[in-house]
Amino acid sequence: MTWQPQEEPLRQLAQCLKDSLSGHDQALQKNAEIMLKQAKASPDINNYLAYLFSNPSAIANLGSDGTHAARCAAAIMLKNNIKISYKTIPDMSKSYIRSTVLLGLQDPNPQIRNFAGNVITEVVRQGGIMGWPQILVELTSLVANEGGTVSPETQEGAMGALLKICEDNKRALDKEYQGQRPLTFLIPNILQFTSSQSAKIRANALACLNVFIPEKSKALLANIDSILLQLFQLSADPSNDVRKHVCRSFVHIADVSPEKIAPHMGGLVDYMVTQQRNPDDAELALDAAEFWMCVGEDNNLRAGLGPYLLKIVPVLLESMVYSEDDILRLEGETEDAEEEDREQDIKPQFATAKGARLVAPSGIETPTSNTNGAAKPVTNGYAYEDDGEEEGGEIEEYEDDEEGGDPEEQWNLRKCSAAALDILASVFHGPVFEFTLPYLKDNLNHSEWPYRETAVLALGAIADGCMEFVVPHLPDLTPFLISMLGDKEPVVRKITCWSLGRYSAWASHLDAAGKQQYFEPMMDGILRRMLDKDKRVQEAAASAFANLEEKAQSNLSAYTPVIVQQFVNCFARYKDRNMFILYDCVQTLAEHVPTDLKRPELVEILMPALIARWNKVSDQSREMFPLLECLSYVASALTDSFAPYAKPIFTRCIHIIHQNLEDYWVAANNPAMDQPDKDFLVTSLDLLSAIVQVLDEKKGDELVATSQPNMFEMLTFCMKDNSNEVRQSAYALLGDCAIFVFPRLQPYLPSLLEILIDQLDLTEVLVSGEPSIYSVINNACWSCGEIAMRQGAGMAPFVDRLLEKLATILFNVKVPESLNENAAIALGRISIQCPQQLAPHLASFAPSFIRSIHRVDWTDEKGQALKGFVQMILSNPEAMEHCLADFFVEIASAPSAFLGSPNNEGAKEAFQSVLMQYSRLIPDFGSWMHTLPPPVEQTLRQTYNL
Repeated sequence: MTWQPQEEPLRQLAQCLKDSLSGHDQALQKNAEIMLKQAKASPDINNYLAYLFSNPSAIANLGSDGTHAARCAAAIMLKNNIKISYKTIPDMSKSYIRSTVLLGLQDPNPQIRNFAGNVITEVVRQGGIMGWPQILVELTSLVANEGGTVSPETQEGAMGALLKICEDNKRALDKEYQGQRPLTFLIPNILQFTSSQSAKIRANALACLNVFIPEKSKALLANIDSILLQLFQLSADPSNDVRKHVCRSFVHIADVSPEKIAPHMGGLVDYMVTQQRNPDDAELALDAAEFWMCVGEDNNLRAGLGPYLLKIVPVLLESMVYSEDDILRLEGETEDAEEEDREQDIKPQFATAKGARLVAPSGIETPTSNTNGAAKPVTNGYAYEDDGEEEGGEIEEYEDDEEGGDPEEQWNLRKCSAAALDILASVFHGPVFEFTLPYLKDNLNHSEWPYRETAVLALGAIADGCMEFVVPHLPDLTPFLISMLGDKEPVVRKITCWSLGRYSAWASHLDAAGKQQYFEPMMDGILRRMLDKDKRVQEAAASAFANLEEKAQSNLSAYTPVIVQQFVNCFARYKDRNMFILYDCVQTLAEHVPTDLKRPELVEILMPALIARWNKVSDQSREMFPLLECLSYVASALTDSFAPYAKPIFTRCIHIIHQNLEDYWVAANNPAMDQPDKDFLVTSLDLLSAIVQVLDEKKGDELVATSQPNMFEMLTFCMKDNSNEVRQSAYALLGDCAIFVFPRLQPYLPSLLEILIDQLDLTEVLVSGEPSIYSVINNACWSCGEIAMRQGAGMAPFVDRLLEKLATILFNVKVPESLNENAAIALGRISIQCPQQLAPHLASFAPSFIRSIHRVDWTDEKGQALKGFVQMILSNPEAMEHCLADFFVEIASAPSAFLGSPNNEGAKEAFQSVLMQYSRLIPDFGSWMHTLPPPVEQTLRQTYNL
């Protein structure tokens, strides 16, 4: 018998659901929520919710508004229950829900139809496609109105539900179930729906196709020609929504099947230009503008835009002007530099682990990637942050809309057009400048600020791609732009900072007279804007100055005092938000002019400003991430001048690490607690590394010896952390401690090396496939080599297992080359004091070792590794039978500067000793030498007196 509700429980449930949304009566609302929680214990609760939601006549005593509210609340609660506890819902109840919820799609109210789609989607998400295999047939039948009995509203509701299922299950729909793929059934039906009489169905059907086109599924690609033909039919559709999805489809197809787009480029250009000029729909215009970015970045299509630049560039420039609504909003803003920032105004910061250590040409292991963990606040004309998709709340329909974020940071037509102009400039260069120049001449000095601002934005956008064509005009443009830093409109000052930053490389590399005429006024102007009365101008100026620092680098040396003084002024004036980019300015300066920064008079003003902020920021603040990273760079620049500030900073980093490890342990044993943020561990470990590196041996030893809790005991936990970023930084600190405070590290090596050996296992990489693990293993290899250089023969108990792990890395051609190289260097350094243990296995790994070490520049580390390798060869010369010639080629490539360096004392003698041994072992050695390439033979004979 079909399940039926009891009248009284149904009435009570409906009343509670209605009351739960009664915001004006909190007591009533609270009581209703308590009763609903109790009702969840009923085995039939989901049946009641489904019945109540799907039947508009189920209750009659609440009035039309009350009934609608109760039904909406029932749908939300039903979806939540399915999401949280689907597996525990009885099968009979699941069956009832599936049969009932479809009725919601036939409701005349669009909100109810939307809720029905949400519930259907959640059932499929939790139960899988095979948990409700007939749903796709049922929905397509409703959309097609096969029986001719459903209303247009029902067709639209079913199409909406189908779209939600496609969006949430795009990969599952392309899997094979019992020899069939759901997508093979869906695509032809969806394609048919694009011809519906309903514009909403046509748009949603195209939206479904746009879910699958980027996935390059076989079912989709098999129908690509039919889809393309239909897109051309729909390109003139009267509905903006339909044309919006048409534009998106063309963009997706250009990405996955550019050969299908190329023959139609002329018509598509005309179409996209027309859609982008749509004055009534900014979203449609944006979708059209995305086409230029997609095609401009495609090697197979970009050339096809060349003949049409005269059509494209003007529409991009037109689209870069602020809209009337934006103009009104911006003109209404007031000076805000003295206002405190709200918490929601501050962008979240994310730390990045210490870069994987590699051998650098200088002989010092350096990060191979930018270790600036905090994401730089970008205040250019068109950059945006893609935060990905997040699932919204369950009852957002009943919450007041919160502010939709800062309009200036949202991706829009203006930013997309500027980005597209940048891309086209980088592809076509001169022609883009030629078509942009008239606009610049007409608008750079325009009486209306939106056009001045757009012209400056355009000038900045073409900077990289058209630099050689802009340079002849820069002597005139630069003073003009510098004057615009004083524009009365903050938004013009802001974009001018950005544009000047894009040309700072040109100005900073002029001769002395050119620097005085152009670079110094540019630098001074941007520095002054860093203390603008508008926060956004401050931010733009700071971002532009960080860009200028990157471009100018050591050319800033003469100006360091002026720069530092302005930074200190900014520390005194900035509110919380702009502190983040200020840290980036300081650390970039420390990176490029470290010698100048350590001048006593500059240390005396910069460090107190940093320490004042250090003392203000709490251990739990996300501002701690960029501050810790900034201090890492500053410590590296100041070296021993950092010593007076080191102890309290070191102690606090130890405390932060200890507190976060404790919090993690507590959270691991209490699922209800939020997991602590691992970025605190990453940045604290990196700063400890920097401090250990810059202090002299005595001071560093004292800091490590007095750390409470003990640093190495905490390091064991960090080396085993489940976060790759934490482990990466932990192994960087381990290697630095081996170099600078080895006596303090040595007692802990037995336990630390056991952890390190486990980390060298490639199994985790092969299972997880996470690229970030390579950086962890890279740092583990590097730290292993540093330990071996100091532990010497004490490595013997670990050598056999280290050989097994390092050789496995050497043999694996699928891992990054840097990892092969670091494994080779570690193995060679271990063999300096333990050659007898490694020599019996030399034949198995010698070819891989030589192949990897060949790619490494000639540095101290390479020399050490090869000296260790020579010790193995001398113990087992026969092992080199199949790769001896390659080894001779390698040592012949050693530059004289390397061989003569005091740091590489003994390298030449080691190479000579192995050559002499083979000269005795190989019969007619002189004839054998002739088998080598002549330059190699000549170098070996001359260098080593053979």
